[in-house]
Amino acid sequence: MLRYEMQGGIWVYPGKGGWHFITLPTDVAARIKAAMAGLARPWGSLGVTAVIGKTKWTTSLFPDKTTGSLLLPVKASVRQSERLKAGDAPIVTIEIAL
Repeated sequence: MLRYEMQGGIWVYPGKGGWHFITLPTDVAARIKAAMAGLARPWGSLGVTAVIGKTKWTTSLFPDKTTGSLLLPVKASVRQSERLKAGDAPIVTIEIAL
């Protein structure tokens, strides 16, 4: 299993739905993309497990054309459990089972 730990700011997508994301640091995103080469799902998503605080969930990372990085969606249940909001910058662990 591969593990990547980083800190990232939560931001809200300006479009419909109010999705919350963390943009991964580009160096971490590059390592994840290299480790998962050939494993992308539709829309280039990569299946991972994410951990913030005591909350662990299965999700996908999505490519971001603007930054060249990867986006981690932070769903409402995670934000509620960890008492997070846009502008907060939690420590995030990405786990990848290869």
